[in-house]
Amino acid sequence: MEQMQMNKPDIYDAALYLRLSKDDMEEGSAKSESNSIVNQRELLRSFVKSQPDIQIFDIYVDDGYSGGNFDRPEFKRMTTDIEAGKVNCVIVKDLSRFGREYIEAGRWIEKTYPALNVRFISVTDQFDSKTADFSEKSFVVPIKNFVNESYCRDISDKVRSHQKIKREKGEFIGAFAPYGYCKDTENKNCLVIDSYAADIVRKIFSWKIDGFSLGAIAEKLNVRHVQSPKRQMARITIPDSIVQIHRNGQQCRSKGF
Repeated sequence: MEQMQMNKPDIYDAALYLRLSKDDMEEGSAKSESNSIVNQRELLRSFVKSQPDIQIFDIYVDDGYSGGNFDRPEFKRMTTDIEAGKVNCVIVKDLSRFGREYIEAGRWIEKTYPALNVRFISVTDQFDSKTADFSEKSFVVPIKNFVNESYCRDISDKVRSHQKIKREKGEFIGAFAPYGYCKDTENKNCLVIDSYAADIVRKIFSWKIDGFSLGAIAEKLNVRHVQSPKRQMARITIPDSIVQIHRNGQQCRSKGF
């Protein structure tokens, strides 16, 4: 069998790459637990201990990042270290932790890493580019990556479908309530009027109707020491927040405004 040709150092300086997306965390199953960052770290450290020719250079953790693309901060940091010659081995728990996008993942594993003389190991898939034969490299890895990509798309479709159903039922699905509202303490998908903010919104619309500019309205709010929509800011210093309030049709449609 033909094997991937690469220079083999006496000791490999390994990057342990860990990833867990929000979708993985929301599964709430035994599989989700097995994919946890803690579990991945322990498994990879245990694997390295059993390999006399591998030592850990650093651990890279992208917690809460999707595998659907490679725009992840720790993955980028790992790549920088690889290009700097600090790392010549990448180890992951399984191919899905590396990435679920078939074409890009395959490019890294079969093109980029070999060109950089980097060994790639997927522990639970029992894949090691140092010993993989041609048929294994060309068939098993792409198929697994294809399955991972399909899984990622399936999860995304399910999330969108679930959100669509909620919207059709009139439920609020945003992470934060728009200014003038707050989430019902007993039902996070229901909005209730924030009495304090509602009074501010009424004033903003009234001033706008009276012909005040956005800058003038912002100044009025500053003088009154009104908190900004983000609530962390002590003052409103730009009129952009007022623009957003005007554009948000939810304020206009509320019976309380």
